[in-house]
Amino acid sequence: MVRGVNQGTGKLLPFLGMSVAMLTQSGSMVVIKFAMSDGVNKYVMVVYSMAFSSFLLLPFALFLHRSQVPPLTFSALGSFFLLAIFVSSAQITSYFGIELSSPTLASAILNLVPAFTFVLALIFRMEKVHWRHSSSQAKVLGTIVSICGAFVVILYKGPLILRTHASKISMKLQFSAQANWILGGICCVADSFFTSSWYIYQAWIAKKYPAVTVILFFQFLFSTIQCGVFALISVRDPTEWELNFGTGLIVILYQAIVATMLRYILCTWCVHRAGPLFCAMFKPVGIIFTVVMSATFLGDSFGLGSLIGAVIIVVGFYAVLWGKSREENNTEKRVENLESSCHNVPLLQNRA
Repeated sequence: MVRGVNQGTGKLLPFLGMSVAMLTQSGSMVVIKFAMSDGVNKYVMVVYSMAFSSFLLLPFALFLHRSQVPPLTFSALGSFFLLAIFVSSAQITSYFGIELSSPTLASAILNLVPAFTFVLALIFRMEKVHWRHSSSQAKVLGTIVSICGAFVVILYKGPLILRTHASKISMKLQFSAQANWILGGICCVADSFFTSSWYIYQAWIAKKYPAVTVILFFQFLFSTIQCGVFALISVRDPTEWELNFGTGLIVILYQAIVATMLRYILCTWCVHRAGPLFCAMFKPVGIIFTVVMSATFLGDSFGLGSLIGAVIIVVGFYAVLWGKSREENNTEKRVENLESSCHNVPLLQNRA
């Protein structure tokens, strides 16, 4: 009886953890859109959020697994700086995309990350394609389907399914809104590409420098510097850097504490308890959360094109995951067969 309860809790807690993680991600997009609508500068928001995140990670980087941290070399710092470039680029394009389009589109486009990651892994020979295997066929086909779904979301809005009071815009603004929607979608695609590049490069760095908290700290620190330089060039008005006890400060605290720290802790814990595939399966759940929150708090509409495109992206997303999981299962079976044969060989040799 106790064993059954423990097994049920072991399955329920990762489910709740990933649900909360996706909720914080969707909330982050809605909060960003609300802050920018309220006049908070997007570049200033990125700088302050990154700075506060690095400040929060400093104690963990200094004291967590201190004896196991490899020495910091110039090569390691250079790798962290390049890793931070991907983070900074992803943050800036994400904020810009959300400002021009909507959190719903940004959430849907994020499901392109597995497809882009697979393509980059092929380019850098971290993945192999065996055209006769169903797993490889599923990954390639899923990648193509996901990219096609992204084009549908960006280029076709369609009739409104969920209409709010904010959906009634004049005909003069429709062309401008459509142009902004497409440009915002392109920025969200760029965000997914930079995020995928970050995954690939981070995997390479983690093999040489396994201290995750140290990597994250320097990543956020260098991103603060990079985004700060970019913001100083782009934002000429000194008053936009002022933080009042209002929307700007609340958003920065939310981004640093909830959207970054809490989500990172939950995802890391869930990956450890349930595995990366289980956590990746929750990615499309963010679309549902974002649609509901955007309509409730921002009055955003939801068009047929967004629904069709999101469904296509999710189908491609799960095809890539299915191919990857099947490939991993086949690899595990081959390893088990190899180990069993290795155990049997000495017995045969001894009998001979």
